[in-house]
Amino acid sequence: MTDEQRLALVRGLHTVVYVVMAASVFVLLYAGVSGARGTWLWWALGLITVEIVVFLGNGMRCPMTAMVTRLGKAGSGISDTFFPEKITRHTLRVFGPLIVLAFSLLAVRWLGWL
Repeated sequence: MTDEQRLALVRGLHTVVYVVMAASVFVLLYAGVSGARGTWLWWALGLITVEIVVFLGNGMRCPMTAMVTRLGKAGSGISDTFFPEKITRHTLRVFGPLIVLAFSLLAVRWLGWL
């Protein structure tokens, strides 16, 4: 497998992970607002928890971004997913507060305060 193929594989996998994690955040938000429950809620909660642990364990950086950086050519402007970088550049700033909000809403619901 060539470096270009490895790069495409990692970027593709990272794109899938990105979409699944973004969807999981919105599942948690929906559950927090609506009170809905189901297997999908527990899967989303587990995935987001694992994502938080991975980020914290990796110094608040995504390990897949580091893999893309190693495989890509320095200064080539290659994004770490197949989304444009201007969409993914602020991921932590956007999804971090959404995750905190979702967890807070879920806690309020589960503690019976809502």
